[in-house]
Amino acid sequence: MTALFFATDVHGSDTCWHKFINAARFYAADVIILGGDMTGKAVVPIVYQGNATYRVTLLEQEVLLHGEEEVQQTEKKIRSRGYYPYRTTPDEVQEINADPHKLNSLFLSEALKTIEQWMAYADERLIQNGARCYVCPGNDDVFAIDALIRSSKCVHLAEGEVLPIDDRHEMVSCGWSNPTPWHTFREEDEEALAVRIERMIALIKDPAASIFNFHVPPYGSMIDDAPVLTEDLRVKYAGNALRPVGSRAVRAAIEKWQPLLGLFGHIHESRGTTRIGRTLCINPGSMYEQGTLLGALVKIENGKIKNYVLTTG
Repeated sequence: MTALFFATDVHGSDTCWHKFINAARFYAADVIILGGDMTGKAVVPIVYQGNATYRVTLLEQEVLLHGEEEVQQTEKKIRSRGYYPYRTTPDEVQEINADPHKLNSLFLSEALKTIEQWMAYADERLIQNGARCYVCPGNDDVFAIDALIRSSKCVHLAEGEVLPIDDRHEMVSCGWSNPTPWHTFREEDEEALAVRIERMIALIKDPAASIFNFHVPPYGSMIDDAPVLTEDLRVKYAGNALRPVGSRAVRAAIEKWQPLLGLFGHIHESRGTTRIGRTLCINPGSMYEQGTLLGALVKIENGKIKNYVLTTG
């Protein structure tokens, strides 16, 4: 029997990444899989005010920090919530705000620095227990992180590859999504996504015993329900109005090939499981801003799912 632990959408949270890596030992998992969106959402400036004092605004609350200890505690809190703390000065803040290119460059630099730290942490921990770790970047992830993942000794970049889970089961991974309102890095229209998916599936020996690790969930599956947005991308009706936003290409591939298991993410609010034909589809959801790692522990054997459970930790 092979035990898989799956999580997704950690979005820059140091706490969630550390929990994901340590899940191999905690859940006695043979394989741990991350389904995408590793990159954080924003840089949070910690602005020097003089006399060992800094000003920071987090979650619309402005706070003055006094001394190195308070600054370090706040930096840890910011990283835990999936943002990138950045010590700076009032003059530099003005320069960055006046030049979008400088802001983009700063964000990329901080994102890559974090991923590099994450790979070092994974290598240190995973080499001790021998668990395999497969990571597939998602639509929110800049392409530059791929090279850093490839440089890891213990983390394998899964995008576009067919990878062995055990002697019977294989996994194919795709971090791309159908179009979103935010025009993210790895998204394309349904036709192109369908071609991408079919090209990968063609390499699988036995689709019926395979795992589809696709970042975007299948359309109309109830694990792809997201809040309806206004034209300016605000949530309507306090998030109580939902609509399916998953991929029709992904759904068509599942209906056609009927893999053993589908692992999805992308829609943080749609934690749950469903079946499309014989395929068990799981979206564990995401609560990265709270530092809570949502996941799924699945045990498979001889082309069958023996048991599974959604986890919170």
